[in-house]
Amino acid sequence: MKKPRARAPRRFALGMAVLLCSAGATADENITARFRPDPSNPMVNKFENTTPISSICAAHIPARCKALGIFSLRDTTLRIASVAPIIANHEEERQGFMVKVPSAWRDLVVTHATTQETEIVQVRIAGIGGYWSVPRPPGVSAWGQPGIAWSTQWRYAPSPCQSTSHLAAGTASASYFWLTPEGAGPCSRKPSQDLLRMNVNTMEYAYELRTPNPLGMSSGLYTGSITYTMGPGGDYDFGDVMMPSKNALTFNFTLSVEHDLKVEVPPGGNRIELVPQGGWQPWLNQGRKPARLFRDQTFNISASSRFKMQLGCERTMGDTCALRNATDGHAVPVDVSVSLPHGLSHGDGAPVNRQPLLLSGAGTELFQPGFYVNRRPGTLHFEVRKDYAEQMLERGGSTYSGQVTVVWDSQV
Repeated sequence: MKKPRARAPRRFALGMAVLLCSAGATADENITARFRPDPSNPMVNKFENTTPISSICAAHIPARCKALGIFSLRDTTLRIASVAPIIANHEEERQGFMVKVPSAWRDLVVTHATTQETEIVQVRIAGIGGYWSVPRPPGVSAWGQPGIAWSTQWRYAPSPCQSTSHLAAGTASASYFWLTPEGAGPCSRKPSQDLLRMNVNTMEYAYELRTPNPLGMSSGLYTGSITYTMGPGGDYDFGDVMMPSKNALTFNFTLSVEHDLKVEVPPGGNRIELVPQGGWQPWLNQGRKPARLFRDQTFNISASSRFKMQLGCERTMGDTCALRNATDGHAVPVDVSVSLPHGLSHGDGAPVNRQPLLLSGAGTELFQPGFYVNRRPGTLHFEVRKDYAEQMLERGGSTYSGQVTVVWDSQV
């Protein structure tokens, strides 16, 4: 009897991208993430953000960004300009420099391009900064307060924002960056001297993502988007004096998953010979009838995705395959079952131990990984039970054969 054949491994790509829409008064940004199982680190099963990062996380505070799990982007097309003078020590923070960003988590739906399956991605804005300029005189010194240097005002963030200590400045301009804790309100600074105008020519911000468990997702591409409003009272709110040149920011997500499903059978493993426990000698020498005829065939499996298993038969008997005697046509059923390694389970989390493989597919419709299983051994069990084994022995000297095909299919 021939060994079951494993279907060629199916590999898939699922990508995540976030975009900020730009059309006239809107802006677009693209963010991509990818899952590809790593044989050297099989317990780490999460998306890798493949979006290029801007200089804040790339050069200025890389360790801080990594520790916080945030990523920075720069929008060089956004302009934020004052529409009125900023009065020294104004009482209402909306009358001067103010930033409020969507720092709370928000959900967005990503949809598989082919199957239309959906998953939830969460995103929040975790930091805000930019490059601003003011007239000179008074220049940057206008931001100083009694006993407080102007640079301290920008190097260290006002509450509820948090400091990164990033500041690069000239006499009339500066680049700053502040962190925004989850759910943070507005952060503002007041000058000690009147400013005729103020401009922000570049916005830099950081975002944080929560992505779905890729092990439970189908291979392929998932896309989705979320749009934030900009301007007074919007998601991005810069007060009533500082007005942005765009009124919306859209994140378009593309999630890419490249799953691994591979089955390796050792050389000669596609030919199965069923024998009694302990071999044929007890039967030949002592006439002791075997309790069963069987063979356990090992295989190595690598899997990062859901899959199902199916049985195919050259000849059938009931819900399983049959072996046939070529001499008189007598046939007996052969039971086929599978045991999978730790890390692969039924849909309900139960381990897979001698799970029958049936033509109907019952019981093998879904197996799922708890982590990336990389070249771990499993077993296919083939057995002819005692009653049928005795029927075969009554026809001594004859040969029973049949072809059994086992399919590992990632298209669940």
